[in-house]
Amino acid sequence: MKCPFCTHDDTRVVDSRLGKEGNNIRRRRECVDCERRFTTYERVEETLPLVIKKDGRREAFDRHKIISGIQRACEKRPVSIATIEKVVDQMEVSLQECGEKEIPASRIGESIMEALQALDEVAYVRFASVYRQFRDINEFMSELTDILSKGSPK
Repeated sequence: MKCPFCTHDDTRVVDSRLGKEGNNIRRRRECVDCERRFTTYERVEETLPLVIKKDGRREAFDRHKIISGIQRACEKRPVSIATIEKVVDQMEVSLQECGEKEIPASRIGESIMEALQALDEVAYVRFASVYRQFRDINEFMSELTDILSKGSPK
């Protein structure tokens, strides 16, 4: 591995530890040339399906894009980043377990909406209003009516 400070090719592992959740390895490395230390993380390369967009394009599943969208919906709401990451972790696991090579973006969107509905109703409505592209207030009110008729999940 190249040293991030001097770009020398030769580094040695000084210490290795299992990550917090046991799904990665944290390594302390030292450059044999400049003797500076740095940390690297090693984790299993996950094979997630390609996402089929509405227009038929295919793109790689982007964890950061999902987290960003959920964060926007949860802005100024009592939902922690750890909770958001847990939702995305669960989504990634279910996508890996399904074994499909391609998945429609709509399935991911619906999965996010399910998670948000159980997590925070305001965040759910925010996400749904963008995801479902409500054309007018009647569509928006219909969604709110559905939420109210089901009762609060908490």
